[in-house]
Amino acid sequence: MARARRPSPQTTAVLHALAREPSTWRHGYALCRQLGIKPGSMYPILMRLADRGLLETTWDADADAAPGRPPRHLYRLTGTGLALAAELPEPAAAAARTARVLAPGRERLAGGHP
Repeated sequence: MARARRPSPQTTAVLHALAREPSTWRHGYALCRQLGIKPGSMYPILMRLADRGLLETTWDADADAAPGRPPRHLYRLTGTGLALAAELPEPAAAAARTARVLAPGRERLAGGHP
């Protein structure tokens, strides 16, 4: 039996970003810029979500694309991905719940360093 793991904060952020406009196809690069996640982290997240059936993917068939530009993947949530995003807390709310006060004016994340 596979153990269900809670998605990382980055994965949660990607799911929520896609859930805001569930019918819109999005480029990975646009998600990188929107969320401040580096491509080396973003694309493995997108591949894992697609492999798990949470994202559908297609190739950008834009006829007006710049000459010489390679085709790009587009992503959007499946119904299952949208349901998962709805179950997960917003990333900022999740971070606020994990923060704890050590002393007046000093906070740290649980398990982190000041």
